[in-house]
Amino acid sequence: MADLVQEFNDYRQKMNDKLLADNNKIIKRIFNLDTNAYMEGALDVKTKELLGLVASAVLRCDDCIKYHLETCYKEGLNKEQVMEALGIATLVGGTIVVPHLRRAYEFWEALEENSKGE
Repeated sequence: MADLVQEFNDYRQKMNDKLLADNNKIIKRIFNLDTNAYMEGALDVKTKELLGLVASAVLRCDDCIKYHLETCYKEGLNKEQVMEALGIATLVGGTIVVPHLRRAYEFWEALEENSKGE
């Protein structure tokens, strides 16, 4: 299951590199805006990542959910905090979010499994 994390990160990096290599000003600005939006500000990074996770779950974007889960994990959020946020996302988004919740849980387990091997 740990390969799930590596496969996601490898593919994401490869495609981001290709997108940015095209030198499209709009795409570069959107990537930069996204990066800057999640930096420390009036809200701390952990809070912003949880907000991003909830929004991504409600919008049903599995790639975004994985990205925010991994960042939440790296920021030191625990499983209980993340699952509570995903519970709120499921409440807001409705039962259509449940398949994404399942995949999010699986990805969180892969993150935990990865850290055991380090």
